Amino acid sequence: MRSAFAITLVLLSAACGDDDGSADAGADAATATDGATPGPDADTADAATADAAGPDAAPSDAGACACAEDEACVEGRCVWRPAPGTRFYWQLQGTIDPDRDVDMYDVDLFDAPDDLLASLQARGVRVVCYFSAGSWEEWRDDAEAFPDAALGNPLDGWPGERWLDVRDATVRAIMSERLDHALARGCDGVEPDNMDGYTNDPGFDYGPTGQADYARFLAAEAHARGLSIGLKNDLDQIGELVTHFDWALNEQCFEYDECDVYGPFLDADKAVFQVDYGPASLAETVCPDARALGLSSAVANLALDGSRWIPCWP
Repeated sequence: MRSAFAITLVLLSAACGDDDGSADAGADAATATDGATPGPDADTADAATADAAGPDAAPSDAGACACAEDEACVEGRCVWRPAPGTRFYWQLQGTIDPDRDVDMYDVDLFDAPDDLLASLQARGVRVVCYFSAGSWEEWRDDAEAFPDAALGNPLDGWPGERWLDVRDATVRAIMSERLDHALARGCDGVEPDNMDGYTNDPGFDYGPTGQADYARFLAAEAHARGLSIGLKNDLDQIGELVTHFDWALNEQCFEYDECDVYGPFLDADKAVFQVDYGPASLAETVCPDARALGLSSAVANLALDGSRWIPCWP
């Protein structure tokens, strides 16, 4: 069931269009009201324009948007774009703690309760919704919609997950539907996970070119819906993709001594959310370095169930 705040979010997002976009605003509001789902090939004209400019062309920030201070006008829509130092809380399992004093919550797209999303946004907290864009998860409601030919090798250490062929048209259509679901739920942004399959052994030979194309596809689809989107890991393609994403999220860059690669996001005044996994004492070494670099860092347990969350900000 759609809540009132979700419909309001869609209407506000549509209102950020350019001066001749009243018809588009009406169409967006109708979609939010009647639950219609755009077809998998229903790319916006703005996304097509970006593609025509070349795969590495940045999305246009031009437009007549009247955006909030923490938003940017992307292809005629207001999109949340957090600055470095933005505080966040990331919990994907268990009963979510609703009382963290932060600017953003990152929660599971499918499992987070409606009342939590509504209460967070009522007090001005941004909500990012997590889903896996690069792997198939056997427990998801849409698992049977994925074609067998698009399911690759198992993810090492993650039972019930398999890498996806990110070139597959049906896979991309399903991800577009997930973005529709994020919009309908009132999410401000999305965190697509497993975006570095080409660096593993996915069972498909799409390589870095195919991975980057998929990342740009997701970014364009998110922005077409007024959703913010973060680049999860995929360190080797940061320079190529930074202009397409609104923020970044990293796991364990201190453990692997690779946090300095996030300079392009920080230089673009885009937040880098970062977590290292380990005991509470790890914060003593991670936090001073994180503050020096300008990262929004925390120490957590791998399950991300809220049992350990030590932020590096005061």
